Amino acid sequence: MSKPFCKKCLLDELNEDDYIRSLKDYISSYPQEKRCSENEYHKRLNICMKCEHLSNAMCALCGCYVELRALKREMYCPDFKDRWKDD
Repeated sequence: MSKPFCKKCLLDELNEDDYIRSLKDYISSYPQEKRCSENEYHKRLNICMKCEHLSNAMCALCGCYVELRALKREMYCPDFKDRWKDD
């Protein structure tokens, strides 16, 4: 049995560097078949970078980490569902 990704801790119990590293590890290990293309991922992140709701790597509307949300093929922008769609 594999070790669970999250050990169910509170923010006060976390070392910030370890937390960021664990998020990056999760993103890098996310299954390829569930990811959008690399070009689409960067396009989505560029859109998020210009958004007024981006704060500390999180979307203020839904509370997600935008780098993880943008990675997932089936996800969409919580502000405007078609924002990430191809032109």
